Amino acid sequence: MKTSESIDNSSVHHELRCRHPNRRMDSSSDQASQAMQAGPSQPVAPSHGVAPVWHTLVLIAGIAAVSIAGMVRPAHLHGSSNRLAAYATTALMELVMLGWVVLGLRLRKVPLRSLLGMTAAGWRGIMSDVQIAILFWFGSMVVLGGLGAVWMRVEATVTHQQEAMRSGRGNELTPSERKATQEMEQIAPRGGEEIACWVLLCAIAGFVEEVVFRGYLQTQFTAWARGAAAAGVVFSAMMFGAAHGYQGVRNMTLLAAFGVMFSLLALRRRSLRACIFAHGWHDLVAGLALGVLRSHHVV
Repeated sequence: MKTSESIDNSSVHHELRCRHPNRRMDSSSDQASQAMQAGPSQPVAPSHGVAPVWHTLVLIAGIAAVSIAGMVRPAHLHGSSNRLAAYATTALMELVMLGWVVLGLRLRKVPLRSLLGMTAAGWRGIMSDVQIAILFWFGSMVVLGGLGAVWMRVEATVTHQQEAMRSGRGNELTPSERKATQEMEQIAPRGGEEIACWVLLCAIAGFVEEVVFRGYLQTQFTAWARGAAAAGVVFSAMMFGAAHGYQGVRNMTLLAAFGVMFSLLALRRRSLRACIFAHGWHDLVAGLALGVLRSHHVV
């Protein structure tokens, strides 16, 4: 049985609903707007991350194990059959890594699409990201070229190689750099079949590695750092560089810097699509250029 006070309260609530029928709708709209504004480093997910901690640690351990194996593996790939096998093995490893990430997301009921961020639909949106990816690639090559030159100068100073540089022997590579260069040259495609497989591999690697490093890991590290985006950028870039152990310390360091630039692009665009385009393009051009130089006995 309602008292007079409860009747009065019901009347007041009814009057408020009549005066402000859209108040709840506005609140939901604000929440949806905030969700749409979330970038790839801040997907709609629990504040403690998009996957369990143990899942991320297993992924990090797997990346480290593969990188160390690449560092100690002798570079002796010869013949097209071995190159095609290497492409297939690499593609399989990339897909396994993507599958592991998807599993971690499912454990927290986070959709994979949330890591990709906001993307404009239609060809106009795609072409805009393509243009940005090309500009980003040229700019990043300039930055990496400058960092590489500084590295060589510092290394020459530290190891007292000035005399060797004056005598024309300053371009000699260290054993680790020589091994990395040799292995990169040997996986460079030669011939139509290898080039076609290389294009497919670059497309897979561009998508998977951006989802893993700039999407999943950057998000996880940011969440673990209580929302500090800088921590997500730095630690995901360090993992990106560390994943390429077969390329030597110098290239690992430069790739970590490359990872920072990719992360900044992802944060700026609130999307991974331009990063995916730039990443795949970089791998494609690098492989084709090495193949051409190799065929002309330049390297």
